[in-house]
Amino acid sequence: MRIAILSDIHANREALEAVLAVLPRLAPDRIVLLGDLVGYGPDPGFVVETAARLVAQGALCIRGNHDEAALAGPYGMTPNAHEAALWTRARLGESDRTFLAGLPQEVRIGEVLFVHASADESRRWPYVRTGGDAAACLAATDARTVICGHTHLPTIFYALPGREPVAFTPYADVAAPLSAMRRHVVVTGSVGQPRDGNPAACLGLLDTGRAEMTMLRLPYDTQATAAKIKAAGLPDWLGERLHVGR
Repeated sequence: MRIAILSDIHANREALEAVLAVLPRLAPDRIVLLGDLVGYGPDPGFVVETAARLVAQGALCIRGNHDEAALAGPYGMTPNAHEAALWTRARLGESDRTFLAGLPQEVRIGEVLFVHASADESRRWPYVRTGGDAAACLAATDARTVICGHTHLPTIFYALPGREPVAFTPYADVAAPLSAMRRHVVVTGSVGQPRDGNPAACLGLLDTGRAEMTMLRLPYDTQATAAKIKAAGLPDWLGERLHVGR
């Protein structure tokens, strides 16, 4: 099975459209959206409506912390994220809120668990950044592979029994093997707000038959998105960071 994974779109229409444009060529068997459809970006309505359409066509979608903040209000966020969450909340329609409110926290396909932040919810929306974080994530589930977003940093953690998982940064557009001898935590990059120094949108492609994970990078018009962020009155940095992928 080939699964296309879209995470952390963050209301970025241009990035999402760049990803959607390649999906017919990739012809995935399934599409999974890992949450944070909204927050930071200027097009929350378009992204939520697009996600709802994909779900109606068979895609799976889970809720992220920014989606939750748009429903319940921001808590414990940075000032820019807080401001963007309030702006987003005021602009979502009733159908958008209903869709976000109905999203699950996780979905599972066979031996693969999909979450936004981590399978370990002992902390609220924890980040998987270190081997210890990945170990806690795997300890919270019996899934062989956990796929998450949240950090915006593409990383694969390889785990052997009794050892702390080892982090590997995959090359863009190059398939990375997933060993049958190991468990894995795969942190996909962000569609709408990359933070690994590469401003191109990141689309994850999991091939369970070949046991491979590929992080595809797709350039898009960051200038257009940044201009809309500025015109919306959102913090300038939310647009400026798109040009540098930070």
